[in-house]
Amino acid sequence: MKMSRIEMMPTNEYVEVRNGGYYVAGTRIGLDVLVYDFRRGRSAEAIFEAYPSIGSLAKVYGAITFILEHPDAVDAYLKDQDRILEDLKAQYPMSHDMIDRFERAKKEAPPRPA
Repeated sequence: MKMSRIEMMPTNEYVEVRNGGYYVAGTRIGLDVLVYDFRRGRSAEAIFEAYPSIGSLAKVYGAITFILEHPDAVDAYLKDQDRILEDLKAQYPMSHDMIDRFERAKKEAPPRPA
C-alpha cells in the first residue's frame, strides 16, 4: 500500500504519525475521525465529549488547528485513506450475509447524538 502523503504533512504536539496514519497525539483516534466530525459541524466540545480519551479540550483544538492550517494536505491524506479502504474492500470482500447483518444493525441502532 502506498503512503506518499504521510511524509509530506508535518506534525505537531497534537497530531502524530503512527502505523502509516495520522492520529490525535497519544490516542488511537485517527485524524480522519476529527476531520469528518469537524467538517460536519460538530464543535470541539462535542468532539471531546464523544471521544474523552483524547484527554483534553485543548488537544481537540490543537488537532482542529492542524486541520485548518493544512487543508490541502489533509484532503490528500483523506483521499489516500479512502483509496486504501477501497483496496482493502476489493481484496477482502464481505459476504452478502455479512452485508445484510450490517444493514439490519444500522436500521435497528439508536440514532447517534449530534
